[in-house]
Amino acid sequence: MIGRAVSEDRSSSITRRLPPNEATERWTGARHGMATTYRPRDLIVLGVGVMIGAGVFSLAGRQAATMAGPGVILSFMIAGITSLLVAFCIAELSSAMPASGSAYTFTYVIFGEVWAWIVGWALVLELILAAAVVSRAWSLYAAQMLADFGVPIPGALSGVVGRAEGFDLFTLFILVLLTAVVALGARVGLRALWIIVVAKLLAIGAVIVVGALHFDQGNLGAIPAPSAPVPAASETLRSSVLGLLFGQTDAFGWFGIFAASATIAFAYIGFDVVATAAEEAEDAPRAIPRGIIRSLVITTVLYIGVAVAMVGMTSYDEIDLGAPLASAFRQAGVGFMVHVINVGAVLGLTTVVLVLLVGLTRVVFAMARDGLFPRSLAKVNRAYHSPTRATLVIGAVAILLAEFVPVLTLEPLVVMGALTAFIASAAGVLRMRRTMPGLPRGFRAPLSPYVPVATILACLWLMVNLQVVTWLYFAAWMVFGLLVYLLYGRRGSVLASGGGRPPVEPEYGNRGRHRR
Repeated sequence: MIGRAVSEDRSSSITRRLPPNEATERWTGARHGMATTYRPRDLIVLGVGVMIGAGVFSLAGRQAATMAGPGVILSFMIAGITSLLVAFCIAELSSAMPASGSAYTFTYVIFGEVWAWIVGWALVLELILAAAVVSRAWSLYAAQMLADFGVPIPGALSGVVGRAEGFDLFTLFILVLLTAVVALGARVGLRALWIIVVAKLLAIGAVIVVGALHFDQGNLGAIPAPSAPVPAASETLRSSVLGLLFGQTDAFGWFGIFAASATIAFAYIGFDVVATAAEEAEDAPRAIPRGIIRSLVITTVLYIGVAVAMVGMTSYDEIDLGAPLASAFRQAGVGFMVHVINVGAVLGLTTVVLVLLVGLTRVVFAMARDGLFPRSLAKVNRAYHSPTRATLVIGAVAILLAEFVPVLTLEPLVVMGALTAFIASAAGVLRMRRTMPGLPRGFRAPLSPYVPVATILACLWLMVNLQVVTWLYFAAWMVFGLLVYLLYGRRGSVLASGGGRPPVEPEYGNRGRHRR
């Protein structure tokens, strides 16, 4: 009944929708899908691995110094609460439709193909750009770590490592290495993920404990007053939409706190990647929601703990923007913590890139399986039970972006792409409750419809706190995406022919089966 209701018109790309039974079908042979890999606790590690990176050591200090002052703690809380609202919505949808495509698949079932393409295209932007940004940041931290340990870089390589722009050897190294790890299958990456996540959690714990020993309550003063209004002509593109409307700068005051929360949202992005592992998870309808929510709660507590330690050790107007937390520990006379921070940052960024590549591979796999991307990208390697071809293509694109585009200046676009998918997920909960009340689900968002509505409003609030130039770049990306859909996706869609998803052929033959 549900499948018939949502697929009543497949002739139009505007109205055709993916039936829930096709979205949630568990592929049962080596020909049709990926092996079960993730246990419930693995999903928590997956979420923590992607959310906690180098930002935990630098973001609080930079936002305190330039945007929010001691109010940066409130900024982290605002971003964390917003993320938790989103997590409730994604948890419900993923429990009802445990599929690799995450928000893309949810939107395909609930709203239709065109909207699914828009959300999928936004997810591709979020994940591929995030992987490129974090890889470039990994190079900077790795070079700094070697310098602080006194390890010299050979003269021939000194000009091509640790660079913010241009060709960078460390960036190339980490992307090639982690692309290979993901291509070899989820189990290989999972073992490495566990080891690295435990190590970086120990580093973060050390930062919070040692920072608490040098805490000065006097540094948690009043929120600084906002700066003078922005000159209308020269700074329009760099002002947030909200600040532009009200003629205020984004620095300090309550505008600064909210503007900082929009930037800090970048640090929380990634919990939705857990949902992309649904087809590889044990008891996905229950395990995925728990993995999303628990990993987000752990991350929020750790971020706030580091933020309190940061602003408690150093007054916001004395923070060194180059290395906020490291300089604070040096001033406190505990210079050995600089090495802990450097190692923790490198480990943290490694897991972020790894999980981003895993998540993006699964989104592209789902879109290719539906025919919106070339179906060859949906082929599963029989030996590794992984979409190896999609992984290699994604890795190559990430390398090109990271090496030839100044990706560090485009970081807010990652937030914009994620917030777009979050809004679609929250709206999907509202519509699914009304149109598919009988669809089985392992988790329900509390206080519906209030939580989904609050989620949409909170995400929109963060979006209007992003810069005007970010909106323009995002609009250009979406226009380009719609052209791609009209020229390829609309006709390539497997629903365009009136049929459901055809089986996915293996990349290397048909023999052999693996246990689900």
